[in-house]
Amino acid sequence: MDPCPFVRLTVGNLALRIPVASKPARSVVHPSSSPCFCKIKLKNFPLQTAFIPSQFPEGQLQTVAATFHLSKSDLDRLVAKSIFTNKLQLKISLYTGRLGTTCGVNSGRLLGKVSVPLDLAGTESRGVTFHNGWISIGKERVKSSSAVFHLNVKAEPDPRFVFQFDGEPECSPQVFQIRGNIRQPVFTCKFSLRTTGGGDRNRRSISLQEEPSSSRSWLSSFGSERDRPLKERKGWSITVHDLSGSPVAAASMVTPFVPSPGSDRVSRSNPGSWLILRPGAGTWKPWGRLESWRERGSSDGLGYRFELIPDTNGTMSAASIVLAESTLSSHKGGKFVIDLGVCSNGRTTPANSASPGCSPRGSGDHGYGLWPNCMHRGFVMSASVEGEGKCSKPGVEVGVQHVSCTEDAAAFVALAAAVDLTMDACKLFSQRLRKELCQDQDMLG
Repeated sequence: MDPCPFVRLTVGNLALRIPVASKPARSVVHPSSSPCFCKIKLKNFPLQTAFIPSQFPEGQLQTVAATFHLSKSDLDRLVAKSIFTNKLQLKISLYTGRLGTTCGVNSGRLLGKVSVPLDLAGTESRGVTFHNGWISIGKERVKSSSAVFHLNVKAEPDPRFVFQFDGEPECSPQVFQIRGNIRQPVFTCKFSLRTTGGGDRNRRSISLQEEPSSSRSWLSSFGSERDRPLKERKGWSITVHDLSGSPVAAASMVTPFVPSPGSDRVSRSNPGSWLILRPGAGTWKPWGRLESWRERGSSDGLGYRFELIPDTNGTMSAASIVLAESTLSSHKGGKFVIDLGVCSNGRTTPANSASPGCSPRGSGDHGYGLWPNCMHRGFVMSASVEGEGKCSKPGVEVGVQHVSCTEDAAAFVALAAAVDLTMDACKLFSQRLRKELCQDQDMLG
C-alpha cells in the first residue's frame, strides 16, 4: 500500500509576557490576573483558538496549540497562491480576557496581532521550522516596552493511508484505498445482526478471553433478558475481510444502546459501546472500546469516547488509554479524530480539536510507559461522519507510522464503521431506523 502525501502544520509552545508599568494604568494588564488567548488563522482553513500561558517554563515538552492538516491538493493550492499573490502567512490575534462569548458577544480585548510567513513548497518531503522564539506585539514602537509572544511554527511530512467506503457500512460495502486518482479495492465489509435466539445465519460469534476478577468485564452490561428494557438497539457487528476473504478486523456492539428512563435518548450515564477486535491465536482479541451517547442541550450532538485496550502477555489490562473524547453534530456530522499532541500535563491537543491528548487514567506520561508497544502519538486517524438521514460513505485517513500490516489498517477501518453506525444507534428512539439495522418492527421506534 502506498501512502498519500500530507503535511502537518503545528503551532505550539505559546507564552505571553506583558510588562508591568511602574505606575498603575488601565492599559497595562498584569499577566497573573488576566487570562489570555489567541485566534489562529490559516487561509481557507477554520479558525482555531488556544489559551496562552503567562509564563514559559524552560525545558518543557513541545505543547500543541493548533494543528492544520494539509493534503496534497491543499499544498498545491496554497503554494500556487503564495507565488501569484501575497506571500502566505499564518495570522494570530492575541486577546486578554477569558476565551468564549458572553451574551453572544466575543469576550476579550485585542492586545495585538502577529504574522508568520510560510513557504510550504517541499514540506511534504522535509520538515521546516518557520519560527521558534519570542516576537514583539502591541502598538508601542519601542520593542523594549511592548508585550512579547513566544511561539513555535513548523511543518512536518505526515504521510497517510486514505480509505473510502463504497457505501454505507450497514450495506456491507467494499473499501477502497485512494491515492490521487487511483482507487484500489483492499477490504470488504460484512454487516450482521445477532438475534436473541441465535438463529441468524449471519451471526458471527466473538470469543474473548476472560479478564481477571479485578478488572471490569466488557460484557457484564448485557445483563439478563428480563432486566433489559423493551426498546434497545443491540447485536450489530461488522467484519472487515481482506481480498482473500480472511477476516482481519471486526467491530461488535457489546453494550446495547438503550434510552434512559423517561427519555427517548441514550444518556452519557448509560452509554452503548462497541469493541474493536483483531484476530489473534485463533480468536478475536479486543483492541479498542468505543462508548457513545446522545448529548443533551442545544447541541444535541453525538458524544463519544474511544479507549485503547492494552493486551499484555495475553491478558487484558484494566489501564485502558483514552485516545479520543468529544462530540459530533448529529445533524451536520463531522470528523472523528485521534490526534495526540505532546504535552507536559498529559491533556492537550489543539483547543478545538476533535480529540484530547493521549490520556491514560492515573498517569501523566501519555501512556507510553504504560504500554511498551504503544506507538500512538501525533496524528493517528480521522474518519468522516455524515449527519442523521444522510447517505454516509466514510472516508478514513490513517498515519503511516501506525500501520505495519494489513490488520493495523483494518482495525482503523472497523473503528470508522463503528463510529458511523453509532450515529444510527444513538438516534432518538422516537425516530425510525432504516430496515438494514432492524431485527424486528420493535426497533423501528
